Amino acid sequence: MSATAEERRQQLVELFEEVKRCEKCPLHETRTKPVFGAGNADADLMFVGEAPGAEEDRQGLPFVGRAGQLLNQMLEEIGLARDDVFIANVLKSRPPGNRDPLPLEIQACEPYLLEQVRLIEPRVVCTLGNFATKLLSGSHPAAALRTPAVKETLRADFATIPDLLQRPLPGPIPSSEELKEAEEEGGSTPPPPSDQLGFFG
Repeated sequence: MSATAEERRQQLVELFEEVKRCEKCPLHETRTKPVFGAGNADADLMFVGEAPGAEEDRQGLPFVGRAGQLLNQMLEEIGLARDDVFIANVLKSRPPGNRDPLPLEIQACEPYLLEQVRLIEPRVVCTLGNFATKLLSGSHPAAALRTPAVKETLRADFATIPDLLQRPLPGPIPSSEELKEAEEEGGSTPPPPSDQLGFFG
């Protein structure tokens, strides 16, 4: 039986407390604040970036710098506000010097992100960054801050989001326990390929 909205919100609070205590990788030693995520816990649209930057580390909130201003602008252009969506990152702590995430760090934070997606149950997950999407094109949304053509591609991708939000849901996301049980019972069918926006390949 599916959890109620209130139960899911409470589970997110508990997950946040777990992230605050996490010591699975060395990043907990250098961060100022963990950046769990922020926004509407009942959102139909969830954004996932790759890692907090310096300003995010100071405030404990995702996408609050220039990239966050661009995200806010793009949301406004499609009739959404930041309060309508949930925003998180693959890593919950800032890598020193804003370097790329290391495999150990991604592995440590991955269960938290997957649990966030499972609890929020968004209709659409929009990934931003190489380590959030394992991009085929090698492009990063931050390129939109420097390159007008890339910004237009990003804008075109955002314009498709309202249509994606209207599509029927594919079904509940299985928990890690359900996936493990399915594997033990002889494997599971792979999920259908998801739609990928033009900016990402």
